Amino acid sequence: MNTYRHLFTPIVINGMRLKNRIIMPPMGTNFAGLNGEVSEQQLAYYALRAKGGTGLITIENACIDFPFATNGTTQLRIDNDQYIPGLYRLTERLHQHGACVSIQLNHAGASAYAARLNNQLPVSSSTVPSKKNGQIPRALSVEEIYQVVEKFGDAAARARQAGFDCVEIHAGHSYLLCQFLSPVYNQRTDEFGGSPENRARIVRLVVDKVRERVGPRFPVSLRFSMDDFVEGGNHPDDMLALLEHCQQNVDILNVSAALNDTLQFQIDQMDLPDGWKRYLSRAVRDRFGKPTVIAGNIRNPAVADEILGSGDADLLAIGRGLIAEPAWVNKVQAGQEQEMRHCISCNIGCADHRIARSQPIRCSINPDILYGDAYQQRRVTKPLNVVVIGGGTAGMEAACTAAEVGCQTWLLEAKPQLGGLARDIARLPEKGRIAGFPRFMEQRLKALSNLQVITGQRASVADVAALHPDLIVNATGSTPLLPPINGLMDFIDRPGSSVFSITGLLSQIEHFTDTVGKRVVVVGGGAVGLDVTEYFAKRGSQVSLVEMLDAPGRDLDLITKSSMLSMLSEHQVQLWMKSQLMAVHGDRFTVKQGGEQHDLPFDYGFVCLGMRANQQGLEAMQQWAGSHQVRMMNIGDSMMARRIIDGIREGRDVLTTLEDMGCLA
Repeated sequence: MNTYRHLFTPIVINGMRLKNRIIMPPMGTNFAGLNGEVSEQQLAYYALRAKGGTGLITIENACIDFPFATNGTTQLRIDNDQYIPGLYRLTERLHQHGACVSIQLNHAGASAYAARLNNQLPVSSSTVPSKKNGQIPRALSVEEIYQVVEKFGDAAARARQAGFDCVEIHAGHSYLLCQFLSPVYNQRTDEFGGSPENRARIVRLVVDKVRERVGPRFPVSLRFSMDDFVEGGNHPDDMLALLEHCQQNVDILNVSAALNDTLQFQIDQMDLPDGWKRYLSRAVRDRFGKPTVIAGNIRNPAVADEILGSGDADLLAIGRGLIAEPAWVNKVQAGQEQEMRHCISCNIGCADHRIARSQPIRCSINPDILYGDAYQQRRVTKPLNVVVIGGGTAGMEAACTAAEVGCQTWLLEAKPQLGGLARDIARLPEKGRIAGFPRFMEQRLKALSNLQVITGQRASVADVAALHPDLIVNATGSTPLLPPINGLMDFIDRPGSSVFSITGLLSQIEHFTDTVGKRVVVVGGGAVGLDVTEYFAKRGSQVSLVEMLDAPGRDLDLITKSSMLSMLSEHQVQLWMKSQLMAVHGDRFTVKQGGEQHDLPFDYGFVCLGMRANQQGLEAMQQWAGSHQVRMMNIGDSMMARRIIDGIREGRDVLTTLEDMGCLA
């Protein structure tokens, strides 16, 4: 059993008893119906986290005044009584599993979803966009401000009627109330602008109105950005002064951070340590003495427990961690940490899907965030042999899934170890969180008695044929893309050479410790090239980045892109955009930019032009399978070099193939 006594100590807040200190913070899902109603997907999604032991689940931000308060492609609404029945079904379902339930009330202000406004301007404190290149809003009149206050009160009353145990008022993250609090946005000269008291006035009015509508014995939470992390914005001392004027009727102070233009500190980038924001919650807790919430890449239960034990916070918000591992609480409490999927903070399936792509959320390492492991109750209807070729994360997922539904399964990997590119890329310190996922998958493999792993041997047709497969899954991954560039193959990854591919770097990363002052040139401004750039730039090298497009990071998720662009600026990386690699020499790259050629000398040179599918042996395997009526799949990077999320989803698609074969009940 666990030894984390702080995590599982109950707490009572204004009559609400939480069985533990883990809360699920509000995170948009794009699961709601187009008109803002609760969907069956939402019921399943939140119920799985309640069943997993979460103490308090805060439902994603709900629109209090359609359309001006709305944000996101789909969003829950609470601006009309017609939404109460659906919300009641939601609270009823979560209460069945012992969770308390809150809902976040929000007005998007200048961050409103423009397509719903029918060509009307969004509203804000002033006429400042909520993000760079955002739509210019109009300033609310004083009369309209008081109307907004009433809308918050009405929504809070509906929340209580719908069975919620608590309501949260959103006053952070570049939404309307934040647009009054932060001097970045608020340029008013009336009683709602200027001094801390004036800028906090709308928040105080909202808090007081909500308290009036829900009564004295009902918990009210306030979420806010403790540090805007932008020049001219609020910083901790500023926010403490603002809170002096608006926290009196609040029971819970939910400490967050950042604005739209510093999103990587709101939805934490991968390399930020566990609980890095704890100093912010400590300042709030020390000043006001109220139950305080903190988030921030909290993945390690030991760190989580220590944050509570130190008094830095009273409650821990684990958001993306509960998307990846719905049973986070139950598994920690049962001492099953090795069986947990630890979120890798990649921000692809959750943040990027929803914010940048208008897609429903997904998870890179959890292929079913709605129903979890329910598929394991299914069984194949006859004995089946499944052979998986390739032990990267896609192949591991395919092998585990097949074995978990009863197939006799073999996983064949040419290298001595499993994990593929995910294990390798995690050797970069800034990508270290990724390493937890291959470790989790290895634990999953070991638990399956009907799954045999064979490493250190490249699978031939004869090897596979000897196992009498009914299904073959090819998951042989990818290799660096090395185009026919003059001199490239003469130098790259050669003994004694200073020219490397990404695999050449990762295979000997321990030798690249003498980095200060080194001249480093990286060719390729995609994900791989930026990872290499980050490694050397943060360790004192003089880095130049060469990219054919007009800007780096075109295909990155929005959080990683934001953090990478900040890194390039902070470390003064020299950018050679719209530049093409023409020739490779032992100590320099020749690049072409604007019709002129330039030599870029280096101590270390890296060619990072992407990855390509490794299809070695695939055609022969397909021919054998076809001639022997054996079903075959090609998944992950061996089909096309992409991301972990794609390979994991395709690995789980083994279930669909077994269904198509008529072999899965």
